[in-house]
Amino acid sequence: MGKYDIAAYIWPAYTGDEPRTRMFWREGMGEWQSVKNSVSKYDGDTWPRKPLWGYVNEADPYIMETEINAAADHGVNVFIYDWYWFDSRPFLEQCLDNGFLKAKNNSRMRFYLMWANHDANGLWNKDISDTPAGDTVIWNGAADEKNFDTVCDRVIEKYFRLDNYYRIDGKPVFMIYDTENLIKGLGGVENTKRKLREFREKCVRAGLGGLHLQFTQWGERVLNLSGVDGSKKPDTQVLSSLGFDSMTNYQFVHFINIDRDYGEIIKDVVPYWEKWSEKYDIPYFPHVSVGWDNNPRFHNLRRGIVKNNTPDAFEKALREAKKFVDTHDLPVPLITVNSWNEWTETSYLEPDDLYGYGYLEAVKKVFGDEK
Repeated sequence: MGKYDIAAYIWPAYTGDEPRTRMFWREGMGEWQSVKNSVSKYDGDTWPRKPLWGYVNEADPYIMETEINAAADHGVNVFIYDWYWFDSRPFLEQCLDNGFLKAKNNSRMRFYLMWANHDANGLWNKDISDTPAGDTVIWNGAADEKNFDTVCDRVIEKYFRLDNYYRIDGKPVFMIYDTENLIKGLGGVENTKRKLREFREKCVRAGLGGLHLQFTQWGERVLNLSGVDGSKKPDTQVLSSLGFDSMTNYQFVHFINIDRDYGEIIKDVVPYWEKWSEKYDIPYFPHVSVGWDNNPRFHNLRRGIVKNNTPDAFEKALREAKKFVDTHDLPVPLITVNSWNEWTETSYLEPDDLYGYGYLEAVKKVFGDEK
């Protein structure tokens, strides 16, 4: 492994192997359906784009062997899998279970899970995403105690024990996307504290040395503490109470105005890294997003689009993240990237017909020679 841990998020929807995806993407190819059918909507639009590797099934181990080699050869050495639990059962596990974990070369990469515990609505169904029905909740992401216990047992037994599961201080890392939804499902902050403590204890009993909980930072906000009434406190107090061990981001769009030039965005992002590093008493790992444009998920034009996010501009952002890691006392040299394959949000490292391998080459220029 290299000197730096470059961790790219994976959106595991580019497969038709999960039967429940047919309600969103009936062509049987997962969200490639929306990518394939995207069109240009405004002057200067760079859509439609095509993946150089084709509309491949990322739950196929042979496909993932190619992707693992491409990632590792360019300096990406960790995958963070979006992991879902809806309707008392997993959703979209196939890309990880059948693709990555059955790939013969997966020892070249480490991985960990981000529990994407947000609600699922009609956003993924392009037929209704522009209508009020697109906001209708299909599955609740908030898990009650019974489901939370099942989730904990499942991830410990299926993933945490694996040799290439990513660890910090010897403990498996588990990222939680929506802390407010976690608190809501478990009925308040006190009960959430208890259940997270039990989760850690389960990991100790499993011989894993404990658990490293990672918080997804969305920006300055307050969180509902009770899960029932309107009682709210700043996230600084919630984090301290729940005992998270570190934090990072998932996407620039969660905390900053992205409807402008990428270079201007990065100028504003870097001060946020410093602010969070100073404000919170847990380590902050810097995050870099490739871009944002989620028009492939809609028929009508959606405003809020990153401009000029070229590979060269992305490279400069990576150098800022590298500088941050080099100048801060962090437990590991981790940098998170959105994303490996968020095509319908136009934030991906995978090669396309616009920039080729440009984004991956940018990673390699900054981190590829670091041994």
